Amino acid sequence: MSKVTIYHNPRCTKSRQTLALLHERGLEPEVIEYLKEPPDEATLVDLVKKLGIRPAQLIRRKEYRALDLEETDDPQELIARMAAHPEIIERPIVVKGKQGRLGRPPEQVLEIL
Repeated sequence: MSKVTIYHNPRCTKSRQTLALLHERGLEPEVIEYLKEPPDEATLVDLVKKLGIRPAQLIRRKEYRALDLEETDDPQELIARMAAHPEIIERPIVVKGKQGRLGRPPEQVLEIL
């Protein structure tokens, strides 16, 4: 059985709800507080692949604009910006094996468990 990992922000309601949902299912995921332990570019590329989305879909738009970052559609540039500014990464992200899901809504992560 593959381990479960959650990229978590304890200040985020959806992230807390998703972690609670995992615990309710009897899972003890590896918890990565991504603001304290930001993922590097290679990890972000892997996460985007497991989520099956484009890097732009992993960006929190409000936080992105708040940093006054220039708009771009370049996937590599967006990955670099997420690595440099982890607060712009959408959350929570749950990974199991080769699959990942955003916990928005939290129940969405059940698809990979």
